[in-house]
Amino acid sequence: MTKIIGPDNPPVPTGLERITPRPAITSGAAASAESASEVRITQQARQLAALEKAVQTLPAVSDARVAAIRLAIAQGSYEVAPERIAEKLLKMTQELDALNH
Repeated sequence: MTKIIGPDNPPVPTGLERITPRPAITSGAAASAESASEVRITQQARQLAALEKAVQTLPAVSDARVAAIRLAIAQGSYEVAPERIAEKLLKMTQELDALNH
């Protein structure tokens, strides 16, 4: 039996751990040109940052929703609406597509 991980088996290099040296710090005109450059953030980047912040404040799971679905399944009254699922998938795809363009 071959042991995959453990203290006797060092990790195999993947090539992904290459070290990229930092560029040298320049002085004079090149340094002042770098410090004068501007960083511009697009409106799309601002929207994505705002969405990310909003999502981080939401709970990962709605305990009340999970309890309601469990109860409906236990009672045999839970119904799947394929049309509703398809509509939501299409809407999500369209929203993601709009963010990428």
